Amino acid sequence: MLEREGLVVGRERCTRLWAAAQLQVPQKRRRRRVAASRPRPHAPGARNSVWCYDFVFDACANGQQLKCLTIVDEYTRECLAIDVAGSIRSTRVIEVLSKLISIHGAPRYVRSDNGPEFVSTALLKWVVSEQIESALIDPGKPWQNGTNESFNGKFRDECLAMEWFRNRIEAKIVIDDWRRHYNEVRPHSSLNYDTPLAFRQRLENDLPAAVISRNAWS
Repeated sequence: MLEREGLVVGRERCTRLWAAAQLQVPQKRRRRRVAASRPRPHAPGARNSVWCYDFVFDACANGQQLKCLTIVDEYTRECLAIDVAGSIRSTRVIEVLSKLISIHGAPRYVRSDNGPEFVSTALLKWVVSEQIESALIDPGKPWQNGTNESFNGKFRDECLAMEWFRNRIEAKIVIDDWRRHYNEVRPHSSLNYDTPLAFRQRLENDLPAAVISRNAWS
């Protein structure tokens, strides 16, 4: 990150500074290997082609429960929203999606598991009315929602496991700050070490540099 800001620093010095500050290193998760013969249904081919969403759960120090709805554009890897509440039902999912559509436009597919919030009658009717197709994953096959599973792992390791929330209001502020850092500062190997925001801006500007080799499973 220092080098992205114009400061050149060696890996050894970064390691020393990291140790001196007694910073924790998130435990690296083992990636689940998926057979190449089993392609992901409706793989993204452009921005807004597929949005994926799921829930992540946590708790505050005062005992308040956290339910986080994470929504990610599979192609740009941009986290479009992390909605934080104590309870999130299908009506709130619709509200969050409607707000995102007003900002980014509508996706062609929305990918999720078969949780009750995602297969409710209200949500399915809304999806049809917005001319969006549902891409529900098969039961017991979380790899079909691999982009969101990967994001949620990073969200837990780099934010939830590293922070101590006193209450839900503080959690909302800290989590949104982390989301902006994820989109605007954190480089991604799947985007040729670009940030999701920079990658999306290149797409919007139709620059040749936006056409890069991407690993859909990283």
